[in-house]
Amino acid sequence: MTTIDTVVIGAGHAGLAVSRLLTGAGRDHVVVDRGRIGERWRSERWDSLQLLSPNWMTRLPHWEYDGSEPDGFMSSAGFVQHLERYAQSYGAPVLTGTTVRDLVTAHSGGYRLVTDRGTWSTRQVVIATGPHGVANVPDGLDAAEVVTASSYRNPGQLPPGGVLVIGASSSGVQIADELNRAGWEVYLAAGRHTRIPRCYRGSDIFCWLQRTGRLARTIDEVPDPVAARREPSMQLVGRRTGERARNLDLVTLQANGVRLLGRFEGMKGTQARFRPDLAATAADADVRMHRLLDAVDDYIACTGLTGEVLPAVRPPALVAPAAARVVDLSRAGIATVVVATGYRPEYPWLRLPVIGPDGHIRQNRGVTAAPGVYVVGQRFQYRRDSAFIGGARHDAAAVVQHLLTGRIAARANGCSAEPAA
Repeated sequence: MTTIDTVVIGAGHAGLAVSRLLTGAGRDHVVVDRGRIGERWRSERWDSLQLLSPNWMTRLPHWEYDGSEPDGFMSSAGFVQHLERYAQSYGAPVLTGTTVRDLVTAHSGGYRLVTDRGTWSTRQVVIATGPHGVANVPDGLDAAEVVTASSYRNPGQLPPGGVLVIGASSSGVQIADELNRAGWEVYLAAGRHTRIPRCYRGSDIFCWLQRTGRLARTIDEVPDPVAARREPSMQLVGRRTGERARNLDLVTLQANGVRLLGRFEGMKGTQARFRPDLAATAADADVRMHRLLDAVDDYIACTGLTGEVLPAVRPPALVAPAAARVVDLSRAGIATVVVATGYRPEYPWLRLPVIGPDGHIRQNRGVTAAPGVYVVGQRFQYRRDSAFIGGARHDAAAVVQHLLTGRIAARANGCSAEPAA
């Protein structure tokens, strides 16, 4: 058994952010990962994927994007290279190809971490495996080949025939768009989603989200934390101004020939059933989008930027097609169902009383009920931008400070610490 002060589980951006801060503090630690650095970005992303957030948002402790395209969007392969260079920059103590089997309380105090490459005795553990666990796959999808968003790579892997994509958040709309462009007949089942324009009044939407303080909003400031953490990811694609179909939403997809359906309800034989709620769901998404854009317009007016930005042009509303309650997959020629309905947490190795009834790790600013056990990289862990690459650095800093001192500093007001982009 090897004894070490701290073990970080997961060598993605969140785990490396924690490791960099621990290295700066001189704390002895190791980072273990079942695969390689950034493994999910290597093996659970499709080939053409680009980050939703622009390159200038790719900030980690003591490491920022320094390339020639700050307003561009990194590919998944490019981001893996970014993480590898980050790890090399400070000699990250990463142990790859190491699968965690058990994390339990040790009889002598602290914790025992059992892996397929040995056992560690440690005082502190930081779980940085991210919010993704096992894909949510509806029951009864036996009438077609099922591909999850994490196993989809490119249109060429699919058999001939139409495709039903279930889920209209970022992954679902991007995959539906790619398949449609490649010539597949695509049906898209849309449930609750978050519509947002890629660009508004001449600037990327993330510029406005940062300047208005939306990204720095904390979980303590929202009326319903549970709902906030379940908010669907944005209907966006990482494309710059002037590139084809910069805005990617249901309106764009429908105009390009994608057949829109309501929320998927289930299967009976070869018949897929859908709710007749597409118009209402799209209208609800538009209400929330316009509320955000109203806040941006107010910010522009209050800060005297009206003469420096483009006029306000809002995305058009969806004219929903007649509601189809049932689609027979066989008759429609649909051979594949792509499931992009999110993930449920899975921690089969975590044998500590820190998991809530919903399967998620219970935490407050990354601190769990088990002394010395922390989590980083959860959706809306504390700030709204926790789900984005650059947001994890705030959670990592809070966790490492508590790990080192037993306390977390008070939060700075608003987003005053954030540089304007």
